[in-house]
Amino acid sequence: MPYEAQCYREILQPGTLIRVKAPRQMGKTSLMSRILLRSREQGYHTVPLSFQQADIGIFANLDALLQWFCSRVARKLRLSHPNQYWTETYGSKDNCTMYFEDCLLSQIESPLVLGLDEVDRIFQYPNIADDFFGLLRAWYEEAGYGGGDSQLWEKLRLVVVHSTEVYIPLDVNQSPFNVGLPIELSEFSPQQVLDLAVRHTLNWEMVEIETLMASAGGHPYLIRLALYHLAQQNLTLPELVRSAATEAGIYGDHLRRHLWNLRQHPELKNAFSRVVNSDDPVELESILAFKLHSLGLVHLQGNDVTPRFNLYRQYFKERL
Repeated sequence: MPYEAQCYREILQPGTLIRVKAPRQMGKTSLMSRILLRSREQGYHTVPLSFQQADIGIFANLDALLQWFCSRVARKLRLSHPNQYWTETYGSKDNCTMYFEDCLLSQIESPLVLGLDEVDRIFQYPNIADDFFGLLRAWYEEAGYGGGDSQLWEKLRLVVVHSTEVYIPLDVNQSPFNVGLPIELSEFSPQQVLDLAVRHTLNWEMVEIETLMASAGGHPYLIRLALYHLAQQNLTLPELVRSAATEAGIYGDHLRRHLWNLRQHPELKNAFSRVVNSDDPVELESILAFKLHSLGLVHLQGNDVTPRFNLYRQYFKERL
């Protein structure tokens, strides 16, 4: 993929920030892992950190979040615990910054690459999101100031992974989502699906590609799963398409997981029900549209929303 080579070049730059954006199961975490692997091959320190691993209580306030953040990074690097840096004299952001300067960045010779996955989790807590993301932006800018501490912060490289749009308002001058290198993962094109089919030893023409994509679009996970089962001769393409939107089909687990998520959030369930039961695009409240887009369930066309795939329309039309 062309964006991989772009990311590999960018991560070599001092103080860089790479933003990877795409709906769920589009390969964001996989790309982040490959960037970290390439970084380790360069002799860099790497720390992958997913905010899904944090307990709900961690998001109670900024102090708890930043202490957890520093502790996780320190543990991965086998460095000293940050507790002694947490005082009431300074604010949480200053405490966190001093710990990074005094105990992390000043103690390592080679750059440190932080892979921050599932940062969407923080979007759910607007009271701390502004400060946390503002801190990342401040660190990124610190590397470019050319002052006394710039050389320290040039060692830090950030890979920030999130699902589609940021649907909370952030100060444009403090947001890390409008600086650095933006990478937006897209669906596979028909030619890419054909290339993958060849790699799976399937002797396909474009007619088979169009048949599969009419159901699952170019979704990387759905396409790879289909090609695997077809290559293993577990079923034929007509059988796959016929059973795709059923509980017994190969996408059953994927679809049930989405259904469970929707049922936990009635406002999203009701909004998506309107979308799949309409033959025309539906206009939704912007936050609901963004959240459904983040889940990978819809396409956004201006203010209008449509089901992302025919597979989703067929399955959820009967169940919502």
